[in-house]
Amino acid sequence: MTHLLRDQAAVVGIGATEFSKDSGRSELRLALEAIRAAVEDAGLELADVDGLCTYAMDRNPEIEIFRNIGGRELKFFSRIDYGGGAACAPLLQAALAVQAGVAEVVVCYRAMNERSEYRFGQAFLPPPVPSAESANWSWSVPFGLATPAAWVAMAARRYMHDFGATSEDFGRVSVACRRHAATNPNAWFYRKPITLAQHQASRWIVEPLRLLDCCQESDGAVALVVTRAERARDLKHKPALIRAAAQGAQDEQMNMTSFYRADIAALSEMRLVAQQLYAMSGLGPEDIQTAILYDHFSPFVLPQLEVFGFCGRGEGKDFVRDGNIELGGGLPVNTHGGQLGEAYIHGLNGVAEAVRQVRGTAVNQVPGVLNVLVTAGTGVPTSAAILAAA
Repeated sequence: MTHLLRDQAAVVGIGATEFSKDSGRSELRLALEAIRAAVEDAGLELADVDGLCTYAMDRNPEIEIFRNIGGRELKFFSRIDYGGGAACAPLLQAALAVQAGVAEVVVCYRAMNERSEYRFGQAFLPPPVPSAESANWSWSVPFGLATPAAWVAMAARRYMHDFGATSEDFGRVSVACRRHAATNPNAWFYRKPITLAQHQASRWIVEPLRLLDCCQESDGAVALVVTRAERARDLKHKPALIRAAAQGAQDEQMNMTSFYRADIAALSEMRLVAQQLYAMSGLGPEDIQTAILYDHFSPFVLPQLEVFGFCGRGEGKDFVRDGNIELGGGLPVNTHGGQLGEAYIHGLNGVAEAVRQVRGTAVNQVPGVLNVLVTAGTGVPTSAAILAAA
């Protein structure tokens, strides 16, 4: 039986600002620039937009966005929590809205001055007013686990212990992403590849994470336009069908500190998402030509390869060692450079790259792309999608 959401909506426009370390303008202006570019790319008018979806962490209220684009009627708006875990969830929200007839043209956006105005990599302090959410942090922050790198380091070290992965295996992910970024003019690290030796020489952040295992902190914005698949066929570009989209959280889930699970390195939430995506799409790992895997920290790319069935449990290191994630490999990963190489816009720039791969317009285009997997943040309640050629 065909899933009711499969291929009912499509991404028809993408837009972005430049990616920098100091944008020199407000996050509202960044968002508006990306949205205008995405709507123009779709061949639509700003007045056509009647839905907006973003992240809970975005500081641009939907009504401010809508007023500044001259919107007429805003019929749908939603926000997704859990940081980068939201990267693909706006696609799901938009697809649900247009499939149900709630909205006709939904824009998903994320804008951030995450380098020049604030930095996610700094130590986290729980808010002073207790809540169910902040109470969870009392089990980690007082013991020195106060940064995203520290939280991920726990799972990375366990993965190394269980499967014999090494720092060099994590480094191979970083080297591949930086190699792809080096040929992408929009990437911050354009023409700046790294070697495995450079990765190994980079300083420790929290063992076993080195500096070059950690994604960038970036200023910039990205926007996507979603509408009904039927309408998409008459628009400016080849549509990227939303073949499947899903969210997931399970198995004693906490926000990047799920240390009470039986297996803290297994990415249970992403496994749940993978099961949903394959069931919804009717596809399997053999049907995916390229993948955009959330790479806020390189170690989490390996178990993502495993939960989506590209290799067996514990075999992610071998899959990467064999060159499979490189251009020309069995599954090219992060062809734009990822968040390690292009920019960290909370993963939405990865969704835009998935659209380009479907269109056949990516700088590092993979031949014969029919289906692209794109994932969101790992270690948190998460999301993912499969975008497909019409």
